[in-house]
Amino acid sequence: MTGVPETRYARSGGVTVAYQVVGDGPVDLVYVPGFLSHIEWSWVHPEPERVLTTLLFTEIVGSTERASELGDRRWREVLEDHYALVRRELARFRGREVQTVGDAFFVTFDSPTRAIRCAAAVLEAARPLGVELRAGVHTGECELIGDDLGGIAVHVGARIAAAAQPGEVLVSSTVRDLVDGSGVRFEDRGAFSLKGVDGERQLFAARVER
Repeated sequence: MTGVPETRYARSGGVTVAYQVVGDGPVDLVYVPGFLSHIEWSWVHPEPERVLTTLLFTEIVGSTERASELGDRRWREVLEDHYALVRRELARFRGREVQTVGDAFFVTFDSPTRAIRCAAAVLEAARPLGVELRAGVHTGECELIGDDLGGIAVHVGARIAAAAQPGEVLVSSTVRDLVDGSGVRFEDRGAFSLKGVDGERQLFAARVER
């Protein structure tokens, strides 16, 4: 029939596909029902890539109130100094910056001990700026989404940071168990219900021994 595109066939593994090329633009794949009814085929969704990593979240406590006290110009200077000192410690402890939103950092480490020591160093270095930080550390499996990370472990880490007191590095029981013998001491803060996360989590305040 004039004007009807040619039907072509392609085979990948055990699956045969019939398709037609229409027009001069990008190639569209058009399945031909009469052909597919005579073959066996399946659509396979690959498993998302996951990675085990340690997550560190930090944020300035009472940042809105502090910004109001200082004014826009001075607050911007404080934030720039804050960014610089956090990134200096990240380089020192081999952390990878994933996201920075406002005054909050999301960082990953290949070692929970380095994450805790980095957090403690950041909290101490920020005090001369006239701000107090808090931090949360958790280790778990995350989904790789390009250069970003997703999954329940990310939500847990962020909620742990939000539960920390000013000047405190709060960690999950997973992190506490992983760093035995590292020179980090822990104080039990009890069981927490983290917003949006099922069940309670036992959390611990980390103290780095000098």
